[in-house]
Amino acid sequence: MPLQNPTRQAPITAADKVFEQLQHAIVEGDIAAGTKISEPELAKKYEVSRATLREAINRLEKCHLVERQANIGARIVECSVEGLLDLYITREALEGMACRQAAANMTDEEIVQMQSMLAEHAKAKELQEGVAYYQEEGDLDFHYKVILGSHNQQLINILCGQLYHLLRMYRCQFGMNSPRATRAFDEHSRIIDAIADRDGELAEILMRRHIAASRKNIEKKIAQHKLQQHNEDK
Repeated sequence: MPLQNPTRQAPITAADKVFEQLQHAIVEGDIAAGTKISEPELAKKYEVSRATLREAINRLEKCHLVERQANIGARIVECSVEGLLDLYITREALEGMACRQAAANMTDEEIVQMQSMLAEHAKAKELQEGVAYYQEEGDLDFHYKVILGSHNQQLINILCGQLYHLLRMYRCQFGMNSPRATRAFDEHSRIIDAIADRDGELAEILMRRHIAASRKNIEKKIAQHKLQQHNEDK
């Protein structure tokens, strides 16, 4: 099921519904990156008017899942290495601040819920084998819950409203397997410990280091891939 956006109420209009259906299809790769949007085709598929579809597309553009190009029209964004690294740099700063805010504003009940969520994550076979650390959307996603726990509506709007699904799209396209799976889980545990201790400074530092480590891992993978391609071309 598509994720409910915490920045607004549950879908109640046709535009809400088609927006979330398209959002889910783009993130999961059912509509390929770079695909030109055909309004007549999508309006027919989702059984909505062209005006309703345009409203949904405009909202997808604000989520950075759709872009408009001169003389071409609207198309699904392309996932580039540069775009992914830029996204991680942005996350490092903003999620670090969200983590600091969470240490100050998250309720005791919210902290207990996150600790329980991590206990459930620990049971995943892929994580126990150190192969992957996959988290479902929304309330089962550690980062998503930390951002909501900041109780800072501006950070929630940017990170959950504008960037969250773009990041999910990148993760789906680039794959979830990572040599950092076990380490990433341990880092999550230390972050929630800092939040529970109400140590905002430490929580921010740990989150920034956590995201920076993931970015460096991606950069390493890219360098290895380029070297492999260079050797194959010789």
